[in-house]
Amino acid sequence: MASQLWYKKPIEKLLQESSGDENQLKRSLSSLSLVALGIGAIIGAGLFSLTGIAAAEHSGPAVTISFVLAAVGCGFAGLCYAEFASMIPIAGSAYTYSYATMGEFVAWIIGWDLVLEYALGAATVSVSWSRYLLEFLSKFDIHLPTQLVSSPFEVLTLSDGTIIDNGIVNLPAILIVWMLSLLLMRGTEGSAYLNNFLVILKVAVVLVFIGLGWSHINPENYVPYIPENTGNYENFGWTGIATGAAVVFFAFIGFDAVSTAAQEAKNPQKGMPIGILGSLIVCTILYVLFAHVMTGLVNYKEFANDAKPAATAFAATGYDGLQTGLIVAILAGYTSVMLVMLLGQSRVFYSMSKDGLLPRFFSDIHPKFSTPWKTNIFFMLFVSVFAGLVPVSDLGHMVSIGTLFAFSLVCVGVWMLRVKRPDLTRSFRTPLVPFVPLMGILVCVYLMYSLPIESWYRLGIWLALGLAIYFAYGKKNSKLGKQKPE
Repeated sequence: MASQLWYKKPIEKLLQESSGDENQLKRSLSSLSLVALGIGAIIGAGLFSLTGIAAAEHSGPAVTISFVLAAVGCGFAGLCYAEFASMIPIAGSAYTYSYATMGEFVAWIIGWDLVLEYALGAATVSVSWSRYLLEFLSKFDIHLPTQLVSSPFEVLTLSDGTIIDNGIVNLPAILIVWMLSLLLMRGTEGSAYLNNFLVILKVAVVLVFIGLGWSHINPENYVPYIPENTGNYENFGWTGIATGAAVVFFAFIGFDAVSTAAQEAKNPQKGMPIGILGSLIVCTILYVLFAHVMTGLVNYKEFANDAKPAATAFAATGYDGLQTGLIVAILAGYTSVMLVMLLGQSRVFYSMSKDGLLPRFFSDIHPKFSTPWKTNIFFMLFVSVFAGLVPVSDLGHMVSIGTLFAFSLVCVGVWMLRVKRPDLTRSFRTPLVPFVPLMGILVCVYLMYSLPIESWYRLGIWLALGLAIYFAYGKKNSKLGKQKPE
């Protein structure tokens, strides 16, 4: 029955589910916790790892402009997310919103795409976390067996000259994924307390980095601020800035992860807009300042293939005693990023399972902790495979294109729902519709275009696999399809 592909889940039914008692997630997150949740996801991978890569390969010192361009796209998408999240306070993020506006088929595509955004995002960050851990241990002359700290497809060089090659598996990356997944099984309230502590710690260190580094900036490192394009679209010039923005874009998904926790917010109508937009504003300011100082301390060319650019830049300040503390804070920052991403992924699959598109296994709630613990176990194993075996460079672009695709569909959904259901109550209204959604779509699609062609191939293969699963299982078991709505 082809028409089932376009069945939409009624908004009224979504609201009923959010207030029902059956299989209900515990509402434990305040507005402050939601802002911290967003900051926890945003400040991390992009700031401590991808900033150097984007500067060395794409933007030069103008990586600050890349962050601003990425933030503009996030701002448009964030306004759309805020309206959806306050209107439909259900776990599931863009998947749930798409189901209500564009139908089951598009909802499945976006839900499957969110695996790229969250699960592979967590894997990406866990690999960088492992690299900083190795750097920290090397300062105490502690060296783990090389076969157990690296993917078989990468070569690592630490600051003390140690070269790590011929790896078998990245065991530290796997272990941190396992630890955080087990924590999430115990509930978001406990994990929110840990996340709040980690957010305070890493924001304080970011401010220290900016404050101490500012007086050691060498203005010559900013010349030229926008390096001349090499003839390749991706390498420098204004097109390189766009590619740099696309590379770092996935680090801005904090507010997206906030929306996945809508069903666990104490007051979603108020908390969602505050959490989404508040975290985006705070983190954009910190990103630009941090990137400006980092590229001022060290010439951008020195960040080529550097997985620890923050530590490299800070060494130029001469505060050697603080460098170890910086690495510890980065490890803490990465931890909170992974925590939020793993939380977001489990809630998306929870929602898809509740709709019958995935097996019931994914929506089983723990009788004591009220969490989708079986989903946590599944992604603990799934993410750890990528974390242990795949290099960070191969994961990053997949995360970025998946994130941009999801944001584009959310902008489309807000626009469509304003036209088709203007009667719905909206605690937060996206301003200047259709201008804001349209600009969000245009910026996100432009950044997708700026990514390497290999990213598109991988996205196509991933979506093809998802469609096979949908037609083999999801379409046949869809609860909405069985109801045959008008």
